[in-house]
Amino acid sequence: MGLSTRKVARLVFTTAGGGTFTITLPDPREDVQVTEIVAAMESLIASDIYMTAVGALTGIKDAKIVDTTINDLFDPAAG
Repeated sequence: MGLSTRKVARLVFTTAGGGTFTITLPDPREDVQVTEIVAAMESLIASDIYMTAVGALTGIKDAKIVDTTINDLFDPAAG
């Protein structure tokens, strides 16, 4: 029980099939800059290493740092 936090970088791409594909990376650096995120995403698109169910990555749709606080109110007894 208690509070815990989790921070992730969520990178969202457009795909050749008209859909989106999201990559979630745990524990991004505190000082990460938007230019670094965009460069990394562009590199992933250019490398063409991801083939998703909705096609290859074709563009950048969104990028976010998501910070979640969890307040665990109940832990069942281990059985």
